[in-house]
Amino acid sequence: MSRLARRLVLIAALAAAAAAHAQTPVGDYHQHVFSPEDIQLAGPDAGLVPLDAKDVIGLLDAAGIRKGTLLSIAYMFGKPGRQVEDEIGQVRRENDWTMREAARYPDRLVAFCSFNPLKDYALRELERCAGTGRARGIKLHFGNSGIQLDDPEHVARLREVFAAANAANMAIVVHLRASIGKRRPYGARQARIFLGRLLPAAPDVPVQVAHLAGTGPGYEDPPAHAAMAVLAHAAEKGDPRTRNLWVDVASIVDPAIGADDARLVVETIRQVGVQRVLYGTDAAQGANLRPRAAWAAFRLLPLTDAEFAQIAANVPPYFTAPASAAGRSAAAAPE
Repeated sequence: MSRLARRLVLIAALAAAAAAHAQTPVGDYHQHVFSPEDIQLAGPDAGLVPLDAKDVIGLLDAAGIRKGTLLSIAYMFGKPGRQVEDEIGQVRRENDWTMREAARYPDRLVAFCSFNPLKDYALRELERCAGTGRARGIKLHFGNSGIQLDDPEHVARLREVFAAANAANMAIVVHLRASIGKRRPYGARQARIFLGRLLPAAPDVPVQVAHLAGTGPGYEDPPAHAAMAVLAHAAEKGDPRTRNLWVDVASIVDPAIGADDARLVVETIRQVGVQRVLYGTDAAQGANLRPRAAWAAFRLLPLTDAEFAQIAANVPPYFTAPASAAGRSAAAAPE
């Protein structure tokens, strides 16, 4: 049997195990949808297929999950070095499409807009999305957008975006991991800059760090471990800058996770506080685990039943508050 075939068999077994287990997460707080324009932009070699809200709802239903957060991938149109005709128009159309998709299931899905925060249109697009009343927040992808937290100009610009999101009551989901392909510096130093310079600029809104500060799939990423350790230590110590900090575990646990990485994930979850941890699965594309199998894989971690139950029950403030006030329902820091 080939390696791929063995993996598919294992995934099927995990999915069956998940179905037999009554406890499932309330929500999947890290999902993406893909428009035809996204597929065209990525090109045929990317192996992506169109994926809309109906498809996501089907995946959530199969996992017994009620809620989902749709994160726009409009930032892809602003990737450094990418030449896109009518870039701002493409970004706007992608954000509008994502908001319309979420609106097809208003009792189950919420939408986040996205853009490259270094672009000159970033603040205008944030204000526009907030003004629609259909977006609960913004998704920032530091790696794809070429952000380097060692660059003071980048940090200054990000502080403007964080402050504008705070003023507009827009939550923030951050893919904090710097570009792996370009080997950008990333680790404890960059996490300290994020903690000291960016979080204080958005003190009133939930800030959700994706992938436990990594990228996935998997968690074999020592720089991400170092970055997350800084944030987890600050949360554990009750640092006021982490008052509204959340983390999601999208795509970091799969059936092949090593014992050391599994222990590290558990230690990090306990240090940051299970009250802050959100379940998520990332894009339902390619070899990524779908929500049902991903939850079963996550259940392989050596957490207690009570800890799994807490994570499964967690709902971020942006999901329970009206869009116009999503940011002001602050998460209480764990005692």
